[in-house]
Formats: sequence, structure tokens, C-alpha cells
Amino acid sequence: MLKIVLASKSPRRKKLLNQLGLIFEIIPSTKEEIITSNNPVDIVSDLSLQKAVDISQRVANSFVIGADTIVVKDGVILGKPEDASDAISMLSELSGTVHSVFTGVSFVLTNDQKEIISRYSFFEETKVWFSTLSDSDIRSYVASGSPMDKAGSYGIQDDWGSVFVERIEGDYYNVVGFPLNRFYRELEKFHPDLLNLVVIPHHSS
Repeated sequence: MLKIVLASKSPRRKKLLNQLGLIFEIIPSTKEEIITSNNPVDIVSDLSLQKAVDISQRVANSFVIGADTIVVKDGVILGKPEDASDAISMLSELSGTVHSVFTGVSFVLTNDQKEIISRYSFFEETKVWFSTLSDSDIRSYVASGSPMDKAGSYGIQDDWGSVFVERIEGDYYNVVGFPLNRFYRELEKFHPDLLNLVVIPHHSS
């Protein structure tokens, strides 16, 4: 039976795939990220594929999912903050402006010899408008520790991060870190048989 593997330790991606009802294992990729482009689309597509390929070499008969998310403002990539000062700087930069969140997702299919027999990548972009943030709001949020593991130093799903966002254009879940709608539609095309593993909950009336 084909095994589904998520090549990410992100608790947000785990939660979203659980929400979809997929049964999967988590094997985080520890491969050093190699960026060979300045184009956000190429970056997230390449990095998500690097992660999926890394794990695919360890698992036979598997469908491996890799993902990578970045925040881009005025052509500048804002990754995860290095420290609190960096997080404050990023949030100050985003305050009162619009930025884009790009997520790349890659599928890698392996056979019983751990050989790659198919691969596919796609990306999703969501535009995010921030309200003007006060210095105290930024510092309080950073002091909570929540921004430290997130691209752009914020999480739209956070108690405080959510109130910074004025509006979005595109997929909300893409900003969280995984575009569920696009993932499902691409899965329908790439490997429709896997949809048989999706467990849709039934609610009694």
C-alpha cells in the first residue's frame, strides 16, 4: 500500500492535512536549503521539491509531500526571524503595507526500490494587507515568542497575528502555510487514487 509522507515538521501543515482527513507519516527534511534564484515562485517550488526528494530517498512505495512558504515585500524575501530584534524590524516593515505570501508544494512518488517515478510542483500566492501597527503591539507580539518560527514574523492564525491583517486576496490557508484547496485539486490530477485515503467525517443530525 502506498504510504503518504509529509516532509515537514510544521505543526500548521500537520494540522491542515489532518483537517483534510489524510493518513500520513511525518519525516522532516533536514537537507540544507539551496536557493538558486531570486524569483519567489522558483524559490518555493525548488525548496519544496528539494525537501520532498530528500525524504523520497529514504522511503519506498511512497507519496512524499514537500512544502515551503516565504513572505515577499517589494521584491525582498522575509524569512523566519533570526532573533527578536529581527522580528520587530520585519513587522515594522510590513506595518501599513501589502505583501505576498508564496507557498510551493511538491509531490514525489517512489517505487519499491525508493526510485522516483514521478514528481510535480506548484505554487500559490496570497496578497496580505497589514493595518498600521503600533510599536507596543509589535513588541508585545514578539515578546510572546509566536513570530519566531514563522516567515515574515507573523502567523495569520495567531491570536495577535490575526488582528494585524486588514484583508487578504487569495487563499487564507496559503498564508497559514499550506494551500489546502489547491493541494486537493492538484492531487485529483496527479494521483486521484489517493483521494480514496481521504476520510470525510460524517455528522449525525
